[in-house]
Amino acid sequence: MSDQTKDERAPEDIETVEAERTQGGIDGDYEALVRLLKENEELKDRALRVAAEMENLRRRTARDVHDARAYAVANFARDMLSVSDNLRRALDAIPAEAKAAGDAGFKALIDGVEITERAMLSTLERHGVKKLEPEGEKFDPNFHQAMFEVPNPDVPANTVVQVVQPGYSIGERVLRPAMVGVAKGGPKIAATEAPVEPGPVNEQAEKDA
Repeated sequence: MSDQTKDERAPEDIETVEAERTQGGIDGDYEALVRLLKENEELKDRALRVAAEMENLRRRTARDVHDARAYAVANFARDMLSVSDNLRRALDAIPAEAKAAGDAGFKALIDGVEITERAMLSTLERHGVKKLEPEGEKFDPNFHQAMFEVPNPDVPANTVVQVVQPGYSIGERVLRPAMVGVAKGGPKIAATEAPVEPGPVNEQAEKDA
């Protein structure tokens, strides 16, 4: 096309070309904007996932540190339970007559063993170890180990009626379950119900009686 032909182009044609160029620029800007918004959403989603992972890691680390502090003595405490058991067996093996008739030295020995046992249990308790003596409580398989059943119609079934060997726990964990005997055949533990209130006195019925 010659320069003369270009110069002779109608104004309407020039406006159409300019409009097409402008529309093409707008479309390009719109596509770029959409692409940037999409990339921004992806970056935002990635940042949120990283933040969530870091928060989960922080919580797990805090829980692990707490457990390490709370249960660091668990193995040592479990080993010390046998020592406490032996002290208790030694005290239980002494006949009551021997305790009553023993001389001052013998009584002092018994008192020393009892003090040692109490001191050991107190030390374990300061480190989070709790003694389980659930007599009279409802049997809980998470903390108790049933050794035998005791027929007793006067006690609700599955009630601990005898503790053969006390158990121990540390925090929410069981170091050793309590070995117990549970009641069998008694009434079931019913839900608590409101007591029945007596009705009004029927004077006529009393006269008829």
